[in-house]
Amino acid sequence: MSKLSKAKRDKRKKQAPRRPFARLNAQQQVQNHAVLVNEEGQVVAAIGLQRNEWLLAIGGQTMGNADNPVPMLAMLKHLANVQEKEGRKVTLEYSAALQQMIDDLAADEGKTADDYLAGLVAEFEGVEGEEAVDAAEEPVAIAEEVPEAGAADSNDQPKA
Repeated sequence: MSKLSKAKRDKRKKQAPRRPFARLNAQQQVQNHAVLVNEEGQVVAAIGLQRNEWLLAIGGQTMGNADNPVPMLAMLKHLANVQEKEGRKVTLEYSAALQQMIDDLAADEGKTADDYLAGLVAEFEGVEGEEAVDAAEEPVAIAEEVPEAGAADSNDQPKA
């Protein structure tokens, strides 16, 4: 070997483009496809694609994953509607790829994309309504089981 071979090799290494280290268990970045943003510009919730899995993140934490993001988008749209009813201004933006998925699913059912998504959002409102009815019925059932305090006291006489 010549004395200059190390210098040539070092020069070649410096000029070569940097390659990232291939790490085991390295996660790919999540590509955002739908983002719910509040009036301060903070992200409230998002739907992203990581490899071939759709992820739902709310408040910075991953809440779930699925093969189909459309029900998650309907849930975000429902969340946006609830926030607006409470007087908070939020905006929901989603990607062209997600819009194309909605268009395809709506075309399969013979509906427009807006009607299809509105139908899915209505399902979430129906679930919320059923939970409210269940919650309203529960205290009534509990109230019927508890005996009245006045009726028990009138029959019992203190014994001296």
